[in-house]
Amino acid sequence: MESLLPAAIAFLALNLAAGLVRVVRGPRAADRMLAVLLFGSTTVAILLLMAAWLEVPALRDVALLLVLLATILSVAFVGLPARRGGRDG
Repeated sequence: MESLLPAAIAFLALNLAAGLVRVVRGPRAADRMLAVLLFGSTTVAILLLMAAWLEVPALRDVALLLVLLATILSVAFVGLPARRGGRDG
């Protein structure tokens, strides 16, 4: 179990790197927003794994805070009105 946690953390970090490609390439704002939500959930998973691996319970609190911020961000993005004449319609 001890060697599995760092391997899972490394895999999730590679997942973040792959998501960064989607943020840069786009093509639409919705694609970028989904990649940002992927960053949030993957970062939370990494923090929870690190909390278990390093036995630092404070990382769980940080993960909970990031979940709350990601939820607010997604609700704010969905609630934004579409701009007229913009690239995304």
